[in-house]
Amino acid sequence: MLFQKRFWPGIADGTVTLAFRRWARQQVLPGRPYRTQAGRIEVTAVTVVDPAAISDDDARAAGHPDAASLLADLPGDPANPTYRIEFHPATDADPRAELAAGVDLDAAEIDAITKRLDRLDRASSYGAWTRETLRIIEQHPERRAGDLADLVGRERAPFKLDVRKLKNLGLTQSFPVGYRISPRGRAYLDATEG
Repeated sequence: MLFQKRFWPGIADGTVTLAFRRWARQQVLPGRPYRTQAGRIEVTAVTVVDPAAISDDDARAAGHPDAASLLADLPGDPANPTYRIEFHPATDADPRAELAAGVDLDAAEIDAITKRLDRLDRASSYGAWTRETLRIIEQHPERRAGDLADLVGRERAPFKLDVRKLKNLGLTQSFPVGYRISPRGRAYLDATEG
């Protein structure tokens, strides 16, 4: 789920526990974790509400001073249903972080990673990018995504999306600025290029 930056501290510390969205159809499910810019959250309930029935207490739980300011700030088509999403910070570890920490790769895992990277390269409209991206992150740790994208002649937004694919495989780690090769990524590179 996406949240404006002003809500991130409250989401992270658990003081923001509600969100309201206008969607043509429900986009999140109760009981599932979601990644946000403030960390992972677990959605506990999703209901359709009448926007006029949103209370000041609900607005404060969503990080707004009152219902009027929440309604004025509520994006989306007013013809769409308004969803009330209850959530709390997820208490379990991000599975990507656990995956990224793994350094003991056996031959089957190395082969599986290689096949996945090859598949990502084949599916790309701009050619092979996975190994080049790993190498550029390795050579320039914690450097701005825009700078890294420029180094390989790519647009920033698609570059960041591709790095996220590598992160989902446990090969990179994100930092406030830039990325680093994860311990798993290092082990993979050592096994295949070292």
